[in-house]
Amino acid sequence: MTQPNVTRTLRLTVLAGSSALLLAACEQPLDMDLRGGFGDGFTTAHAATGPLDERPAPDNRGVISYPNYQVAVARRGDTLSDVATRVGAEVGSLSRYNGIDPTVPLRKGEIIALPTRVAEPSPATGASGTGPITTAAVDIQTIAGGAINRAPATPGVQTTTLPSAQTTTRENPAKQTGIEPVRHKVERGETAYTIARLYAVPVETLAEWNGLGADFSVREGQFLLIPVAQQAAPKRSASVPAAATATAPTTTSLPGTGSPTPTPPSAAKPLPPVDEKPAAPKPEPAAAKPVADVGKTTQPASSGRMSPPVQGSIIRAYSKGKNEGINIKGTPGAAVKAADSGTVAAITKSAEGVPIVVIRHPDNLLTVYANVANVSVAKGDSVSKGASIAKLRPGDDSFVHFEVRKGFDSVDPTPYLN
Repeated sequence: MTQPNVTRTLRLTVLAGSSALLLAACEQPLDMDLRGGFGDGFTTAHAATGPLDERPAPDNRGVISYPNYQVAVARRGDTLSDVATRVGAEVGSLSRYNGIDPTVPLRKGEIIALPTRVAEPSPATGASGTGPITTAAVDIQTIAGGAINRAPATPGVQTTTLPSAQTTTRENPAKQTGIEPVRHKVERGETAYTIARLYAVPVETLAEWNGLGADFSVREGQFLLIPVAQQAAPKRSASVPAAATATAPTTTSLPGTGSPTPTPPSAAKPLPPVDEKPAAPKPEPAAAKPVADVGKTTQPASSGRMSPPVQGSIIRAYSKGKNEGINIKGTPGAAVKAADSGTVAAITKSAEGVPIVVIRHPDNLLTVYANVANVSVAKGDSVSKGASIAKLRPGDDSFVHFEVRKGFDSVDPTPYLN
């Protein structure tokens, strides 16, 4: 074989191998942020396969209201002064809270956090109902009592009886309902990609919710709404044919009691009595004598994989959509400990400036420790189970808000705790 033919054959082989690699890479979404590693890094591509909800529609002023905060959605050509005039807020306070000059043009759909609450959306402002977006009405006492009863009986976390909640339901059938999203404040060095990875959501959806530009740029101090999972539609009850309705019995058995069994044709007349002697009862086996007195078990062993972050009592239980974790009251200044071994994924702050620590664990689990002070760990640190990571705040705020998240969904923390 001549030299040109050898060169041509080698070139074709390399091109074929490169094409195969490119085709294999196209089987999964491409993450343009390559800092997480090649192939084995943490990626948010799997989050795109889960359905996420669309951002709720604002009212005519651009206001979206939730129980714990309100935001305004900018229109094309708006400045901060235009938004403040439209929603009835003070432009100076709005500028300081968001870190934006009042005359800077805003992008269409950009989220502006409101430092104080303005008038709630109502049909007069173009909303479908009156008041903030909340979840459907639930029995708080039942949820709290059930979560506390499911907690394992160990001395780590003691529970206190919650007062009965007297809730009333107002007639507001067209009111918007949904899950209140997490409001994230951008810190120095964070990007849209790192925030999307932190909460396991696609960066494109994060950009759509917050009106980010084509380059997905964010600024320090900016508030972002984290997209929430799409809520399943209520199940429809199966239609009952007219013939079945006509022959249906008039009485219904209570739940859990089972359906009555119809009388078989062979039992139309009673059977003659059968003269049978009852079988003699079998003697009970004698109890085996213990080899040695090893003591008596006073408490069953716990199967939880995590330990409570503080020693105290649960003052607020988990409620999906209303309280995404549990609040544990403790002694002011007491240590807040890692519930399980893991790596510090993020240290951020709430809208009020209170620190929040997020730790990543195996099996795609995250634990969140909010309402803490004096954080003693840094992002990227490896922490062991029971290691001190912060302190409880003083006074009446001496409690930790503890969450367990599987992917981007919150789960009840009590089954995980010892």
